[in-house]
Amino acid sequence: MIKVFIDFDGTITKKDVGASIFLEFGDEERAYEIINGFRDGIYNATQTWIELLKTLVDPDEEKIKEYASGFEIDGHFHEFISFLEENKIEFYVISDGFKFYIDSIFEREGIKAGFFSNDLLFTDNGPKTVFPFTDENCDKCANCKRNLVVSLSGDDEFSVYIGNGNSDICAALHCDYIFAKDSLLKYCEKNRVSYYPFKDFSDVKARMTDLLGKKRLKKRHQAELNRRKLYMQG
Repeated sequence: MIKVFIDFDGTITKKDVGASIFLEFGDEERAYEIINGFRDGIYNATQTWIELLKTLVDPDEEKIKEYASGFEIDGHFHEFISFLEENKIEFYVISDGFKFYIDSIFEREGIKAGFFSNDLLFTDNGPKTVFPFTDENCDKCANCKRNLVVSLSGDDEFSVYIGNGNSDICAALHCDYIFAKDSLLKYCEKNRVSYYPFKDFSDVKARMTDLLGKKRLKKRHQAELNRRKLYMQG
């Protein structure tokens, strides 16, 4: 049985919605410093979102929500979702972004998909970040994608990860097959992690079709070891 995990920002959408919000409505120079600080290991993922929130110059709820809801998705994503449904392949969207804009974009596109994410709440005292799936030992993502991948898939299942960014690295390393682009691809190349490069979801669908045609899918040994190590840690 195959189970698929899909990143949202920069993978389903063409651009990173979460980061773009703070570059558009916050202090752009400071926002870039924080984003680069995350990439350089100065901030972990949770700290990065909290610091970015402080940069907001105009935290107008309506303006932010209207802006975030307008981001384009990969033109082949609908076709890919139909492919998964036709083949009865279970899938989840796991995002280090925010629920409010994922809800909005999925509603606009008529996409019904289960997803896990952080959230940004607009309160009377201003915006507030919420991290329901964080792990204090996870630096790469505020919404611990690794934990979700491991808890939502079993030893008898073949797990597939599709992503593009730094927040996807840890989760991808616990999956049997990795589709990668951008920062995730560079990480896999540098660290000799097996992966399949993709530009859009038509590439993913084509390769998944090939995988479905195989008599037996071989699990990635290092991913099995990583999962086992996590199980032992409890």
